[in-house]
Amino acid sequence: MSEPQHTPTRREKMKPVELLVMAGVFGLFVGAFVFMGTREWGLSLIMAAVAFIASLVVLATLLIAVGPKVDDERVDPVDPDAPTGSAGSVHRDPNTHGH
Repeated sequence: MSEPQHTPTRREKMKPVELLVMAGVFGLFVGAFVFMGTREWGLSLIMAAVAFIASLVVLATLLIAVGPKVDDERVDPVDPDAPTGSAGSVHRDPNTHGH
């Protein structure tokens, strides 16, 4: 039996674009701030690019840290016999586990 495939919603499809726009806005802000302080286009473009890349990395890392919702059907790779949805043997006391 095949399970119905999940079709991504419009919000899920636009998530990468949202991250790029947020990083771009931050890069423009930093570039404008540096340009107002130094009046050098080269330095402001370099700082804008650095800010864009750094903010993109930070946003992507935070998105990974939040992660997907917990799936109750997940199997624990350390202890496949653990109840579904539990932390498995990672948080168990080895003396009470019976091994």
